[in-house]
Amino acid sequence: MISRYRFLLSVAVVMTTAATACGASSPAGSGPTTANGLILGDAYELGAYNPVAGHGEAGDSKIYDGLLSLAGGDGIPTFEPALAARMPTVGDNGTTWTVHLRDDVTFTDGTTFDAADVAATYRAILDPASASPLATSFDMIRSIDIVEPLQVRFELHYPFAAMPTKLLLGIAPSERLTGGPATESTLNIDPVGTGPYRLVSLRPDQAVFEANDTYWGGVPEISPLTVVYIPDDNARAQRMAAGEIAGTNLPPRLAATFEGREGTTVTANTSADWRAVSLPSGNPVTGDPAIRAALNRAVDREDLVEHVLAGYGRPASTPLPEVYGDAYEPTATFEFDPAEAERILNEGGWRETPSGVREKGGQQATFTVMYFPEDTLRRDLAQAFATEVDRIGVRVDVAAVDRSNVPDRLSENAVLLGGGDMPYDPDPQLYNTLHSTFARDDAGSPYDNASDYSNPLVDDALDSARRATESDERTAQYRTVQNAYVDDPGYVMLVFLDHTYVSVESEFTGSEPILEPHSHGVSWGPWWNLEEWTATG
Repeated sequence: MISRYRFLLSVAVVMTTAATACGASSPAGSGPTTANGLILGDAYELGAYNPVAGHGEAGDSKIYDGLLSLAGGDGIPTFEPALAARMPTVGDNGTTWTVHLRDDVTFTDGTTFDAADVAATYRAILDPASASPLATSFDMIRSIDIVEPLQVRFELHYPFAAMPTKLLLGIAPSERLTGGPATESTLNIDPVGTGPYRLVSLRPDQAVFEANDTYWGGVPEISPLTVVYIPDDNARAQRMAAGEIAGTNLPPRLAATFEGREGTTVTANTSADWRAVSLPSGNPVTGDPAIRAALNRAVDREDLVEHVLAGYGRPASTPLPEVYGDAYEPTATFEFDPAEAERILNEGGWRETPSGVREKGGQQATFTVMYFPEDTLRRDLAQAFATEVDRIGVRVDVAAVDRSNVPDRLSENAVLLGGGDMPYDPDPQLYNTLHSTFARDDAGSPYDNASDYSNPLVDDALDSARRATESDERTAQYRTVQNAYVDDPGYVMLVFLDHTYVSVESEFTGSEPILEPHSHGVSWGPWWNLEEWTATG
């Protein structure tokens, strides 16, 4: 049975016997209002629960709350107050954002939440000593001032219409933000937040969370929540089939094998999560404009959606999908046209040779595309891409490379890349991927602008859009970005994914659809608003 959105909630009420079946120790205790627990299998490593280090940036943490939270529904999610008592007040010039805070919130260590905690969290991100990976993405913030114990004011360097996306960040207690590198903070393994759950045990292969019995939003009915780390796609599918876990995220073709299985639901959530091949500017092949233009016309994106994604997705020519409405430029696309791709290569000096691999000035049209070995979807897309472009005389070697080794090789090798970390506004969907600021080694994540792409027209339009206060002006600038990018592409954008999940049916209801970001472990899918679920029986 397949359900894309509202459905009888796809979870299992997992008791101690299920915990034993999956090899996990039975979590101690149970929630204050129910003994119902849940065991999920996740592809993402456990730990790193420090918001200053990036945990829950997109509003998906079960441990922390942000000033704002996401509201579910179709299309671009809207924002609603969480730790904020009401929506922020924006000054006339758009550079002052004032937030009034709730007065009924405590952290799980018993301390009271107030403005000092908000200020300390954001200041820690901007503090160079933290070495926060979020620092560059928050650099529009000039200062965070404590106006009153329950009121903070953000002063920005310039108007920033996408500021609500920066207010999803989880707030940590000021007492725990003691300085130093964020990756070394005790919050990574001993988090303290105001969220619906608290961590009660952690080991490399399992994290156990219990309901926060003082949660201001109401105590969750599902407790404990156990997350088991299973990095391999096939292993998660096998453990799901064996009944050892109640739900997991799976690539589309693996998820499709559960269709029609009694008691099991396959769910697909729309996302702005894209997959693309980076084209490093410093590589003599992938940095060549003719190669870039030709590759984008040599790939049959519709075929990738049908066969690699099993229909769960949409073609991508730029990083901005149609869900962005008027900001989306429908003409900024690449048509599948191998003959045009060959013409572009011929005009660009890439000549055919008897070997079948084109050459230019003694340089063969050959490069490597890396992928993470545990990610079968990226593997399949990389292999399909290599097959497609081989037909126009470009040879691609596909290589499985451990995640830890990929960043050091990004300047010379292409990578099957994913993006769309914060899809709630066009700015974070585009800026870090395309702006030349992120071509610097010291700016953001190594995966930001992994192609070292630089286009002055794109830069100018992105900067104008993020500073614009009128929606029509922003929309026009984002359309300019897409048109300029298609004239001078820096990646081969392939597809936007529908994230697919498999779960066991139960009597809980409350799940809602939501546009998902790049991250799509079990913090998302049917479980993104787990704390709101209620039992019908």
